[in-house]
Amino acid sequence: MNILIFLVPAALLLGLLGLVAFLWSLRAGQYDDLEGAAERILYDDDKPDADGPDNDGPDNDKPGDGGRRN
Repeated sequence: MNILIFLVPAALLLGLLGLVAFLWSLRAGQYDDLEGAAERILYDDDKPDADGPDNDGPDNDKPGDGGRRN
């Protein structure tokens, strides 16, 4: 039972520390734009490369070459 003398104040201190961190994040504006990040991930800002793997060009699509490159 003597361990409770240390554990109860430690639990209260950690709870108070968490509350202070939460209130600080509220005042710092961490929760101002909740929808913005969820919507920004849907937009593709990167432009595809012209010589990327999806754009092999018409010269590699010849029938009968088996898809091999020279």
